[in-house]
Amino acid sequence: MAVRLGGEDQHGPGCAEHVCHRRRHAGHPHPGIRGLLPPLALSAHPHLLLFLPKNLHLVCVDMPGHEGTTRSALDDYSISGQAKRIHQFVECIKLNRRPFHLVGTSMGGNVAGVYAAQYPEDICSLTLICPAGLPSTTDSKFIKQLRELQESKCIDRIPLIPSTPEEMADMLKLCSYVRFKVPQQILQGLVDVRIPHNDFYRKLFLEIADEKSRHSLHENMSKIKAPTQVIWGKQDQVLDVSGASVLASAIPNCHVYILENCGHSVVVEWPRKTANLILEFLALLHSMDSNKKQA
Repeated sequence: MAVRLGGEDQHGPGCAEHVCHRRRHAGHPHPGIRGLLPPLALSAHPHLLLFLPKNLHLVCVDMPGHEGTTRSALDDYSISGQAKRIHQFVECIKLNRRPFHLVGTSMGGNVAGVYAAQYPEDICSLTLICPAGLPSTTDSKFIKQLRELQESKCIDRIPLIPSTPEEMADMLKLCSYVRFKVPQQILQGLVDVRIPHNDFYRKLFLEIADEKSRHSLHENMSKIKAPTQVIWGKQDQVLDVSGASVLASAIPNCHVYILENCGHSVVVEWPRKTANLILEFLALLHSMDSNKKQA
């Protein structure tokens, strides 16, 4: 179900698909600054939203497979297909009446980068947090694990799609530099929630790992014209931090921030720091724009 923060239900008028999202309206929004945050999982949101001020208009979108967002066997779950679906949603709720700031993390970062390249008129600025879709000079632990699974023909055992409490614990260690002590019963509960959806998660993963989508961000990054912020955990074991330099070399006006003692789950491990970096970036761009107008 589509939910507005604060408890009011909402469904975009005329939308053919059901997109679950959360919206927070500002009473007096910061001029020119709005945010669309398309995450890989809704669970990352509360950590970040707690540290974003209430004067920002925020729209947080669940990607396919999360909460109530429509999923269908006929849908195109490639990165370009997901970017197109987000654009349809943006037009549906008329978010692009003015350019907005776009934030995406991991798979959502891949989608956000492709969105910025394909729909530049919608975007005033962009934040990519450890985005997928890039070749790297160094293989991450996750990529090495995938290669081993391919060689042993056990591709169904994807490390990011756990089916047991032990696999869930391994996934948390893979995604986070900080070692969380999670009780066995909580691990079991997390697995129980995910298992009914694992077949879809595998389908989604295989589609975005396919040649059509694997390097979508890399193939589109030269088309990104909006000022771009890249945030990456230095100890990311899922997507190697070398991807940050790949983006910096291709996108004009690219600002890179590498977080020490941080893994792939940036917004979970360092939510306050991440929020502050985004706000500082927006303030910098606002200041630069004001200076240009005064010149």
